[in-house]
Amino acid sequence: MLEGKDLACVRGERTLFSHLNFILREGELLLVQGANGSGKTSLLRMVCGLLAPEFGDILWRGEKIASVRESYHAEMAYFGHAPAIKEDLTAFENLDFSCRLAGMAMGRDEVEGALGHLGLGHCLNLPAKSLSQGQRRRVALARMLLVKAKLWILDEPLTALDQAALQLVQSLIGEHLQRGGMALLTTHQPVMIPGIEPRILQLAS
Repeated sequence: MLEGKDLACVRGERTLFSHLNFILREGELLLVQGANGSGKTSLLRMVCGLLAPEFGDILWRGEKIASVRESYHAEMAYFGHAPAIKEDLTAFENLDFSCRLAGMAMGRDEVEGALGHLGLGHCLNLPAKSLSQGQRRRVALARMLLVKAKLWILDEPLTALDQAALQLVQSLIGEHLQRGGMALLTTHQPVMIPGIEPRILQLAS
């Protein structure tokens, strides 16, 4: 369903990668690996439509993502390396705001339920600036529970999480895949999801 064909990424005078190909289907996890500076985040930004490849195409359901931008974005959710949390808003207000910004009308119970599922029930009304880095990332990840996206694109989603949160986030990804979803992610940490064997896309250093 998602396909990268002969992709190349150039930064300044340096080619990060070229002739890169991949296919991601329903129920599959594609793990992008490579050293720092190999182009992992750039590839994810390309897949999101935030960065144009130097060469090649990214296809969704056989169509270039630029030509189906609206429908593609409705089926895709992106979790960036930075959690994009507003420090003066509470955990609840941050999640509620991000949902409204994405055009999703969520009830209070749904928002509270997503935060509670990620172990943040006691943080609902605390300002984000008082939360730990890991808690802030979990606030951002809670949005993944609310969106109805087919494709999850996750840049270092396991960073700054304790062991319990690591297991929880991996379980959420596994549940998404078992429902027929798809996930493309980068991480420096091992990914262990029962019943799921990640496919590896290795970027040269």
